[in-house]
Amino acid sequence: MTSIRIDFGNLMSPQTEGGVSPDLLRGDMAERFTAAMVDVAAQREAGVLGFLDLPYAADHVAQVKELADGFGQWFEDVVVLGIGGSGLGATSLRDALLGPFWNSRSDEARDHYPRLHVVDNPDPYTLQALLNRVDPARTLFNVISKSGATAETMAQYLVVRDRLDKEVGSDKARGHFLFTTDPENGALRQIGDAEGIPMLPIPSNVGGRFSVLSAVGLLPAAVSGVDIDALLEGAAQMEERCRSTDLASNPAGILASLLHHADTEQGRSVHVLMPYADRLRAVALWFQQLWAESLGKTQRLDGTNKPTGPTPLPALGATDQHSVLQLLMEGPHDKVVLFVDVDDAEADVTIPGRHPEIPALDYLGGHSLAELLTTERRATAEALRREGRPNATIVLPKIDAFALGQLYMLFEVATVIAGTLYGVNPMDQPGVELSKLLTYGLMGREGVAVPEIAEPDPDWVV
Repeated sequence: MTSIRIDFGNLMSPQTEGGVSPDLLRGDMAERFTAAMVDVAAQREAGVLGFLDLPYAADHVAQVKELADGFGQWFEDVVVLGIGGSGLGATSLRDALLGPFWNSRSDEARDHYPRLHVVDNPDPYTLQALLNRVDPARTLFNVISKSGATAETMAQYLVVRDRLDKEVGSDKARGHFLFTTDPENGALRQIGDAEGIPMLPIPSNVGGRFSVLSAVGLLPAAVSGVDIDALLEGAAQMEERCRSTDLASNPAGILASLLHHADTEQGRSVHVLMPYADRLRAVALWFQQLWAESLGKTQRLDGTNKPTGPTPLPALGATDQHSVLQLLMEGPHDKVVLFVDVDDAEADVTIPGRHPEIPALDYLGGHSLAELLTTERRATAEALRREGRPNATIVLPKIDAFALGQLYMLFEVATVIAGTLYGVNPMDQPGVELSKLLTYGLMGREGVAVPEIAEPDPDWVV
């Protein structure tokens, strides 16, 4: 099977004004990368980087398949309740591999696999609308929370549980749940053990934003008919490529090193991920969390405090050529654009030749929509290059499970390497804890003090 590739020529000098010198890539940058790989190897040896082992976790995969192929097929709808990495992974897998309008297709068109819904934000309008649409008696709710204490997800679980108690009876309600959570601890584990609810473990050394290749993403994918073996095979291939200590042959190393350099040495702190395929739009949102939550830190590994981290920005080509391209072309020189292109669109539509009397339409005839998208990506990359705006292109052979597994692993390994280059711990997220604590206090959680919250000053309200 074909590997994905990265064309980073438009990040290099002299091809792009202000690009990276090839001598630097072979010199200081390569030396920093080599040192970073020593740190990554030490972290892996210490058991910190559990996501690297997921492509080879045969027992874990077998457990997922057993539940997906058996229990999961009892239902017409599967609803994932999870936020952040517990929801974005499933969403990106669904959109990329099941394609548009999956839930609107007939049973036959879906090969009788269930519809798949993901509810992350606890917006009451959205949750109520979904519960009014599905048949509770034919719906499985996959509740995903490693801690079992995620306020948003657990609130949704309590709402759904109450609804099911009323609709199917409390004795049958538990048969409509599957928990994906910590293997030993937490509220979900406690409930599951007490009530005999099926559960899948999230490995203790796999954080939420790195969990897409665990049961968090695999179960929703498998229950919908995705070939998770191919997904993991692709991830394994990329993981092996990214073990190389030679910067020039390590895709994640190239990505991390060039983006880190662009940020810290060139002031290009905004990293735009812009796929040219609707099916990859949610992957850009998944990347946003991965890059932001992993690298946006104050505490450095050397004990110093210095705010650091790039700002990821998801976009979609060609849609966002008509929204943010003007800023990318002529705004501040603080951005790097990563395009994602696809060699084989699989489905294409020929543009008919009509209105030869109108030059603005006539030239399109005989081309195709896939050709137009690829041409627009190439043209946009070239326009940015001519303006001295660095960019690179990640190319997928096609959008399938094997390629997507590669892409997830590429970004995850690049994130860990970048964390070492920045001198931060990419696996923690201390910056989100205060917000959680304040929420617990305001909502009256036992053992958490009610905080004082600054009230709006009427002098500053219009």
